Amino acid sequence: MIEELLKYDTEFFLFLNRLGNTTWDGFWLFVTEKWSSIPLYVLLLVLIYRQFGVKTTLLILVAIAIMITCTDQLGNFFKHGFKRPRPCQVEELDDLIRYVAKRCGRYGYFSAHAASSMATAVFVGLLLKPKYYYLPFFLLAWAVLIGYSRIYLGVHYPLDVITGMAIGSVLGWVFYKLVMRANMKWLTAS
Repeated sequence: MIEELLKYDTEFFLFLNRLGNTTWDGFWLFVTEKWSSIPLYVLLLVLIYRQFGVKTTLLILVAIAIMITCTDQLGNFFKHGFKRPRPCQVEELDDLIRYVAKRCGRYGYFSAHAASSMATAVFVGLLLKPKYYYLPFFLLAWAVLIGYSRIYLGVHYPLDVITGMAIGSVLGWVFYKLVMRANMKWLTAS
């Protein structure tokens, strides 16, 4: 059953990866680059500060740092535990894929890019939803774009991305709940 799932995952990867062309390569390289999201992060920081003030914003920043570290380390744990080679490391796929990325790591299950972007989208989306109703939808779309970029560039299978997004969603929700609980205790103690 696992073999069949991985076979379908590879076939779906090849389908999605081959949709690309050189016209769009630069765009997807930009999307996947972690520094390209800095303007969005700055905007979100301003919105968080405006809604919560300095004290809670500092708590949120610490929570985000811990959350991203968790997604990253959990991703490494899974990658070295499962040892599933990335598509760009599989010789049988060399002539079948469009490899656009600048580098290709060894193992790929699951995508830490997808996990951290989805965790951030869920966490910040839940924080700001009461004041900015449509923002969570925008952030989720942004996270999906980042996830797809990993397939487009040839460095992750769809299952890597979907698993990363699922884990990121759970971690984003858990950290949101923890911050809300800590903030309530913090505010009542003040």
